[in-house]
Amino acid sequence: MVMPIALQHLTPTYISIIGVGCVAAAVMSSADSVLLSASSVFTTNIYKDILRPQASDRENQWVVRASVVIVGVVGTSLSYLKHSVVLFWFLGAELNYVIIFPQLICVLFFNISNGYGVVMGLLAGLLLRLLSGEPSLGLEPIIHLPGCTLEDGVYVQYAPFKTISMLSAIAAILLFSYLSSVLFNKGLLPEKWDVLKVKVQHSAVPLTPVGSHRDGEKL
Repeated sequence: MVMPIALQHLTPTYISIIGVGCVAAAVMSSADSVLLSASSVFTTNIYKDILRPQASDRENQWVVRASVVIVGVVGTSLSYLKHSVVLFWFLGAELNYVIIFPQLICVLFFNISNGYGVVMGLLAGLLLRLLSGEPSLGLEPIIHLPGCTLEDGVYVQYAPFKTISMLSAIAAILLFSYLSSVLFNKGLLPEKWDVLKVKVQHSAVPLTPVGSHRDGEKL
């Protein structure tokens, strides 16, 4: 907001027009990148891999187009709420810390992680975060962590509930990933229920005779 106002009042008219146009172009570029990435993630990771693996390329293109429209409408509707856009930016960063960061840690450092654990970790972290309360959204804490006190008729959490939610998400990802891996790989659950394909497929590796290998090296 500061830069367009400064361009309007502190620069000549033609400089102001060019500067505001550059700012608008940068904003639109970022906005369409977000729309396209969100729709691509939904189409590739959810619709194509889980909902309709047999979908054709043309069908996926229409899903991408519909997803862009839906995400655009939802994003535009958020701008009409009474809450500030900056508030949603902070909430988005907080959700990344509670939901995305645990998934990144588990994928990088724990080979046992799988899709079932990620889903349960997402639900566990998000549920615990919402139950801890959010004053900016008018959500009162339902879970009173140690240090939660009543001030002016409002409960205030002094415990690091965001970090607790993040660690709970990591624990849920590892626990449910291990359980799902054991249940499917040991045949305790039928393979047709394995929607996310975590069952280990042991493929037979053809053995190469030693003599032929040596002959190939000589050649």
